[in-house]
Amino acid sequence: MDEQLHPQARAVLERREKLPVSLRTLGARPLRLLERASSWWQNRNPPEVGRVVDRAIPGPAGDLPVRLYRPKGDGPFPTIVFYHGGGFVLGSVESHDLFCRHLTRESDCVVMSVDYRLAPEHPFPAAVEDAYAALEWAADNRDALAGTGDLAVVGDSAGGNLAAVVSLMAAERDGPEVDYQYLLYPGVGIEEDQDSVREHAGKVLSEDDLWWFRECYYGSEIHERNPYGDPTNACDLSGVAPATVLTAGFDPLRDGGRRYADQLVADGVPTRHVEYEGMIHGFATMLSNPDLDRAHDAVADVAGDLREAFGD
Repeated sequence: MDEQLHPQARAVLERREKLPVSLRTLGARPLRLLERASSWWQNRNPPEVGRVVDRAIPGPAGDLPVRLYRPKGDGPFPTIVFYHGGGFVLGSVESHDLFCRHLTRESDCVVMSVDYRLAPEHPFPAAVEDAYAALEWAADNRDALAGTGDLAVVGDSAGGNLAAVVSLMAAERDGPEVDYQYLLYPGVGIEEDQDSVREHAGKVLSEDDLWWFRECYYGSEIHERNPYGDPTNACDLSGVAPATVLTAGFDPLRDGGRRYADQLVADGVPTRHVEYEGMIHGFATMLSNPDLDRAHDAVADVAGDLREAFGD
């Protein structure tokens, strides 16, 4: 393995190498069952927050499940709408429960985790429609959230794509006012000839995994070129919310994230790009790993930027 890879990340990869899995071969449904078991194991001793509530909100295809995390105290609190990762095929409120709990505690914000529809059963634009509906609901229901009216979006990987897309949609549609967007190793601007794909595919995500996720979600090159499918296709980002783009040095998605951060800066959007040089894809949500303290550093980074954005 690479000498510059952080020892903590190296240990994670070495354990994964003992259990080689082809995502395409297994398919979506068996992978979700494995993920459910893994989530149960990781969430056995969750950190306490003030309150956790599962509920449904109106969505474009019926009820849209969300999980609300409220800090301790009376509030009101700023609101974070969170979109989980998983390649648009995997992931759930359960898979990211630990991350959302830590984010709630660190940021002192209400976190609304969105259980958007997944591909391949529900390809693009289903996830985008759900993501934007959740943003609109959060903006319109501050009382139900004990909210101050301050609003941010956060997402990791595929969820980072969705957080960026709903920020773009809100700007173009004169929609909810998003105060900040924090994108953790977002799934945007991915190309086969990128150095990060060539050099780091196989570290958590293989190249075949990347293309399988894309096939499941987009289904067509036309959708891949849609700005609401990939915001790096947008002609103008100047109206979107200020952003932090977090990338990981040994992540095949690294160069796409860098590219999007550069686009935001070029279009005049206040943007902070932070790169965890020795880290791998998905590290920020590996909070159940006691030896991966960089995951906790990332949560603190997200919370710090949001507190600053909300004026705390």
